[in-house]
Amino acid sequence: MESLTKELRCRKSALKPIQISKRNNITNHNGTTDDGIASDEGEPLSPAARLFHEPNFNIYTIAILAFKNPIDVPVVYDKLPQTLLKHPRFSSLQVVDDKNGGIMKWVPTNVNLNNHIIVPNIPETLETPDKFLEEYLYNLSKTSIDSSQPMWDLHLLNLKTSDETEAMGILRVHHSLGDGTSLMSLLLACTRQTSNPDAVPTVPTNKASKAGWFSSYSYRGGGPWWKRCFMTFWMVFWLVLNTLVDVGHFMATALFLEDTKTPIKAPVGVEFNPKRFAYRTVSLDDMKLIKNAMNVTINDVAIGVTQAGLSQYLNRRYGEGQKDEGATEKKNNLPKKKIRLRSTLLINIRPSSGIQALADMMEKNTEAKWGNWIGFVILPLTVGIRDDPLDYVRDAKATTERKKHSLEALYSYSVANMVLRLFRIKAANTPLTHTTLGFSNLVGPQEEIEFYGHVIDFIAPSCYGHPHGLMINFQSCVNKMTIVLSVDENTIPDPQRLLDDFEASLKLIKEAVYAKALAQGQGGHA
Repeated sequence: MESLTKELRCRKSALKPIQISKRNNITNHNGTTDDGIASDEGEPLSPAARLFHEPNFNIYTIAILAFKNPIDVPVVYDKLPQTLLKHPRFSSLQVVDDKNGGIMKWVPTNVNLNNHIIVPNIPETLETPDKFLEEYLYNLSKTSIDSSQPMWDLHLLNLKTSDETEAMGILRVHHSLGDGTSLMSLLLACTRQTSNPDAVPTVPTNKASKAGWFSSYSYRGGGPWWKRCFMTFWMVFWLVLNTLVDVGHFMATALFLEDTKTPIKAPVGVEFNPKRFAYRTVSLDDMKLIKNAMNVTINDVAIGVTQAGLSQYLNRRYGEGQKDEGATEKKNNLPKKKIRLRSTLLINIRPSSGIQALADMMEKNTEAKWGNWIGFVILPLTVGIRDDPLDYVRDAKATTERKKHSLEALYSYSVANMVLRLFRIKAANTPLTHTTLGFSNLVGPQEEIEFYGHVIDFIAPSCYGHPHGLMINFQSCVNKMTIVLSVDENTIPDPQRLLDDFEASLKLIKEAVYAKALAQGQGGHA
């Protein structure tokens, strides 16, 4: 695997001025050139985009695409210029303009696909393909993309794994190109439904989020006018109160309030370490069953499973070294003092353009909203051994419902921009370094899709370069939910065991739902 590392480019933390061309062209694998779409030359990077270039916040996102059929590499070469490269960010350089105070700008350039599509040599007889993929991803996290070209690449591996997939694609994009939700939407806009090759995927949307930030804070029930006015006032009152509390908590976290030192809390400087990636696919139908039975959201179920899994994992880690480890795992080994364990969520407060708008942009050269407007949300997680597994989901629902009635993300976005301008990254990313982990839950397609004729089995997004020892991503795709971990191996040496805990926790919660329904049914017949 060392040879693979040598093939990948070394990580760099600073950008240097380079010479560019005014019109961007695309060079295919056969040496021919296609015209690309030129972006607005000289458009400056947003403060959030510049933040992702600082040495201790140099983050790359990756999306692992598992295919049901082998990859036809020439087809990918032919299709990319017609789709992904139509987006200006994927055919532009990020250039430092020394003449204007070192401002970083987007500048269109020539694109040579041979520098962006990487097809590694894979031995014909490979005894452990899963291990090969794990090491490939690990070595990839040691590298970065040369700033003299657009900062993305696509790795194509015709590799059969234990997931019964025929090939893997790994799309790596520097986080300065966009937030995770926008990048996932752009990726899905490059796909089509297998049952209808002309249709883009359909993804469940939150109607309230489309209506705007304050759509959830007004009373929409019936009754006389005085009741509607009172309820609206009451909801605005709680919005202001929750925001003030969250703002105070955010400022305390940025200044001094750190999480409890637990086995999964990484030390300072973990962002410079390579990351191990592990994933596990579970049933989305099981999560929907829990959702419907408890009247919660899929996100509540995902957070509940996370809390339950982390509790079991920490309980085992705290019990390590004792005489009878098997019996110890069944006991409560957690510290008596309450554990403060929080997750940081990076949220783009700019409304998403949607898959169809991005598809139209690539096909019809229309405009679509894009950019990093990043706000922070600090999400407290409950750690403890519960008699009723459903309590993990109930706690998650209570936490998320309260966070929905807060403007913490808007406030933190404004503060982060101000701090970035005044003190740069050293102060801007302290809320992340003082928390334990990162978390995200992305909604995927509802029907089977294909990427340039390659049918997708599941999608596993993650990232590296973040200042956490653990990043947890949930990604749905048709009837599957993939849980993806990005870990510092010095902090979490056994990510597969943590995935076992997540999977077992989901099973326990589902069984508790069945048991509760059975008990209620017996009570109704009594």
